[in-house]
Amino acid sequence: MPLIERYILKIAGSAFLVALGVLTAVIWLTQAMRDFDLMTTKGQSLIVFFHITGLIIPSLLMVISPIALFIAVLFALNKLNGDSELVVASSAGLSPFQLFRPFAVLIIAVSLFSGFMSLSAMPWSFRALRNALTEVQSDFLTRIVRPGTFNMLEPGLFFHYRDRGPGGALLGIFMIDRREEGQNNVYLAETGIATKVEDQNYLVLETGTIQRQDKGAETPAMIVFDSYALDLSHFGSKQDGAPLRPRERTTSDMLRYNVADPYVRDNEGRFRAELHERFVAPLYAMAMGMIAFAALGAPRTTRQNRGAAIGGAVLATVLMRVGGFGASALMARDPAGVALSYALPLLGAALAGLYAFRFAFERPFRRVRAVFAAA
Repeated sequence: MPLIERYILKIAGSAFLVALGVLTAVIWLTQAMRDFDLMTTKGQSLIVFFHITGLIIPSLLMVISPIALFIAVLFALNKLNGDSELVVASSAGLSPFQLFRPFAVLIIAVSLFSGFMSLSAMPWSFRALRNALTEVQSDFLTRIVRPGTFNMLEPGLFFHYRDRGPGGALLGIFMIDRREEGQNNVYLAETGIATKVEDQNYLVLETGTIQRQDKGAETPAMIVFDSYALDLSHFGSKQDGAPLRPRERTTSDMLRYNVADPYVRDNEGRFRAELHERFVAPLYAMAMGMIAFAALGAPRTTRQNRGAAIGGAVLATVLMRVGGFGASALMARDPAGVALSYALPLLGAALAGLYAFRFAFERPFRRVRAVFAAA
């Protein structure tokens, strides 16, 4: 790679890393503050707090990396134009394709990075987050919750036990679950103990009853049990904690999800949208990088206004991303949205590429017109 191309790649790459770091830190901080109750009300350490909140970083990187790339390409080209370096390099024979090569390297690298985040790191992080939150709930029940008090584990879910027994057993358990609208579940048990089976945390209730009151039912249904295991991951979601949600499943599992599974059948749209969004994510890095290059890739003197070009690039990127969110929502309802979700970033990248290299194609077209005119 020539010296000028390495110089351009250094400027753009440094700008990308700075933009990615700053944007990720700011957004992570706003998200982390929502989980500050891990230390204040659930008695967890600072290490646990950073571990759990850090698990959202892969999903942030997947979304932020195309935006950081867009900012980096605009910054690099604006700097090169502002210092008249691009004009001088172009006058010395630097073609649009040679100028694009260092940016192409960065665009491909960021697209691969975004693809790794969306296809591998993000589902792993959500699965790890699910397990970590379950550990927190288990630890909260067995160590933090004081006997004789009513504790709201989450809105609509209340837990109480009378005293502690030998080996950490909880005595006289009373729990009300009102999270499902129109349904109340009341759990009564003489004893209960938290245990782990194959990386899953359970609260095993011994000798008790479950009263289930459905909306419209005159009398509650009564279930008497000798032993009943509650999946503690159920406490972190309004949905049943047993099935993995789409975002928590690996990409290989998503590629062969079974529609015969009742959970998958009831949420087939979510599975379809999640699967294709993982493959679409790196395409937005490619599209945003191309749009930024198309806006400022042509050499401009310091007297030429670059504000309109930057504004147009920002507007095009926002419209494309908003359209992508709409296509994702449509994809969850109708398979027809799949084609649209792929078409938006691919079309954006193609149109930006044609606009960026429009002058390079003018000479061949001019020769073709001259041949036909002479004939």
